[in-house]
Amino acid sequence: MSSCSRVALVTGANKGIGFAIARDLCRQFSGDVVLTARDPERGRAALQQLQAEGLSPRFHQLDIDDLQSIRALRDFLRKEYGGLNVLVNNAGIAFKFDDPTPFDIQAEITLKTNFFATRNVCNELLPIIKPHGRVVNISSLQGSKALENCSENLQEKFRCETITEEDLVDLMKKFVEDTKNEVHEREGWPNSAYGVSKLGVTVLSRILARRLDEKRKADRILLNACCPGWVKTDMAGDYGSRTVEEGAETPVYLALLPPDATEPHGQLVRDKVVQNW
Repeated sequence: MSSCSRVALVTGANKGIGFAIARDLCRQFSGDVVLTARDPERGRAALQQLQAEGLSPRFHQLDIDDLQSIRALRDFLRKEYGGLNVLVNNAGIAFKFDDPTPFDIQAEITLKTNFFATRNVCNELLPIIKPHGRVVNISSLQGSKALENCSENLQEKFRCETITEEDLVDLMKKFVEDTKNEVHEREGWPNSAYGVSKLGVTVLSRILARRLDEKRKADRILLNACCPGWVKTDMAGDYGSRTVEEGAETPVYLALLPPDATEPHGQLVRDKVVQNW
């Protein structure tokens, strides 16, 4: 494997939207596509399914909740390719509507994966993103809805143009803490752990894009969050109104923005359209 080969990576790609994104990238991206999954068996089954369709992805194990697993993947990409061209952060979790798990536990688990683990992947892999690289964080309009349902004070903090990563981390930790103390509503939070986690992903994307502008402007890396829509997956069940293929369209569009593109960057995109924040 030549270190000058191009490579795209999709997290949580053994099923659902992640699988559809990996399939589309195999068809459209000029380079290798690495499909990752927490469970090696499921990852290899997905690999075989795509191979049966005449596609040739690679597989690498990745549990985004495990920092060592993220670092092992980073080292693999560095050794095999000298870095990374496209990163799609798709891995995430959601509790079902009728799940009896107490809300504070749901909040802790959901934010641990959807926000904190996604942030770890960004922090470990962004330094190896090559010039003209593309980073796509799968978020959700549920995050925007959560923002609207926050108190005015919280909305102001999340919308602040100068919010730092540390500020955001403190807010996400506060939400979990407030649910544990059963004061989250009083403190101005909505009743959606998934929504707050995706609000965090959208704001994190804005912060990271700003940092790329400050530190690596000449590299013209574009980083965005996107909402794939309400898709029929294990996560949404039959409530979804879109196919996984339709859900993959916007993430793939952002992943394949041409080298001379300067926007969108630091935005939340749905149906290939930048959303008001």
